[in-house]
Amino acid sequence: MSRQALDELKRQIRLLEYLQAHDWQPARQLSRGRLMGLCPLHSDHRPSFLVDTGKSLFYCYGCGRGGDVIRFAELYHQVKFPEALALLQRWHSWPPLLHQAVSFYRMQLHRYGEAITYLHQRGIRSPEVVEHMRIGYAPGGCLRGWLTQLGYPLQTLRQAGLVTAPGYDAYTHRVVFPVEGNLYGRSLSATAPPHRFLPGAKGGLYSWEEVRQYPEVILVEGLFDYATLWQADFCNVTCSMGNRLNVHQYRQLCDRPRTVYLAFDADTNGSGRQAAQSLACRLREQGVNVRIVSLPDGHDPNSFFVEGGDARQFQSLLEAARP
Repeated sequence: MSRQALDELKRQIRLLEYLQAHDWQPARQLSRGRLMGLCPLHSDHRPSFLVDTGKSLFYCYGCGRGGDVIRFAELYHQVKFPEALALLQRWHSWPPLLHQAVSFYRMQLHRYGEAITYLHQRGIRSPEVVEHMRIGYAPGGCLRGWLTQLGYPLQTLRQAGLVTAPGYDAYTHRVVFPVEGNLYGRSLSATAPPHRFLPGAKGGLYSWEEVRQYPEVILVEGLFDYATLWQADFCNVTCSMGNRLNVHQYRQLCDRPRTVYLAFDADTNGSGRQAAQSLACRLREQGVNVRIVSLPDGHDPNSFFVEGGDARQFQSLLEAARP
């Protein structure tokens, strides 16, 4: 990318706008349009992060890092320069395109019996949870035509990751869930890789704005875990899409005093329990009250409900959760 193109990207994406979109808020205002707040790049307990809104630059007096919006994206998402550029470009142009793709996939869901059958097999039967999560289906072979008909250039679809380099739909035979700035697809085929995201960061905790108000939060690994718990009226559930939290997700859990119930998968190899223990230690260092939920061996929250568990039994697991 040329210097001119880089300057144009930074002109289009002001640093303060990007910071605020990632939950940063200033603690106080200084002179000449400068703002000071907690640093989103490290565990900050008093405001040390300076933002110069006029120059669209930042500097942290705590961790010593600074730069422009591209440098911030590198540090915040823990990616290299080319990936940071791609993230910013998609963030700038993504909302309308994502909205169109999600709308298309949602229209397909009830047209394909295999998609509904798969959801039922995973314990998702409530129309309310399908609507709440905006679940759709990607049959493959038709999204590209729909979006180009709406005026989106093929190159834009490739850059977004919705279309492959040869020009085929990237999501094929997948149940899809829109997440923050991304799209998760779960394959119905046993021969394809089970999980697919668009290139870039997976975003924050799922449905966090609806959950952050609760004094007690249940954290699960997968979106199907989330779906079955929400369907069982556990509205204080959120999802990290894996047992390794990114920096943004970790800070979201630490943004105020609360109790977090870690309901990670009880994998036979112990990886879920190990991840829960490690995360619990980190959260406790930040003053978060943590409880680890012990699911039956080999189960995750989704399979717990699919194989006959109910809300009362899961509530008992929460009450028995250990520090």
